[in-house]
Amino acid sequence: MKNVFLIIALLGIVAVVTADSHGAPLVSLHNTNFVVLLAFLIFVGILLYTGVPGLLAKALDARAARIKAELDEAKALRDEAKALLASYDAKHKEVAEQSARIIASAKEEAEAAAKQAKADLTASIARRLAAAEEQIASAEAGALRQVRESAISVAVAAAGEVLAKQNTAEAASASIDAAIATVDAKFH
Repeated sequence: MKNVFLIIALLGIVAVVTADSHGAPLVSLHNTNFVVLLAFLIFVGILLYTGVPGLLAKALDARAARIKAELDEAKALRDEAKALLASYDAKHKEVAEQSARIIASAKEEAEAAAKQAKADLTASIARRLAAAEEQIASAEAGALRQVRESAISVAVAAAGEVLAKQNTAEAASASIDAAIATVDAKFH
């Protein structure tokens, strides 16, 4: 950095020496070019004495280090983001596969439930048909029993009327005696 200031100072001196000051002597306070050169050299001297070039170099080095650190941090963040993206992609794939498995499982369960419901419905219809057939058979048996009982009642009533018309008191007495004798013979 000091070399840069020295080069600038030498260029300034060369510019003053080569400049035409309209007949004024080269080293004189009346020569404005010389005054400017002198002020410039004093200014550069003060800067060199106070260590401004070192401070500027340190500031530039610190800024370069800060920028490098920020670039390193940005690179690390980018790598971390890539890793996170890869992780999310893997999780997304896993979730997609898991949802496909869940959907397939749900379809299988729905099909199994539909088959079971069909089987249950068939069994329920068969039970109801059997119960209805049993009720019909029971009703038929009850109706036949009632018809038989009615027929027997009608037959007994008709036979009683026929016997009542045909029997006389003597025939009834003889019939009773014969029935008693038959019972007596069978029990002894």
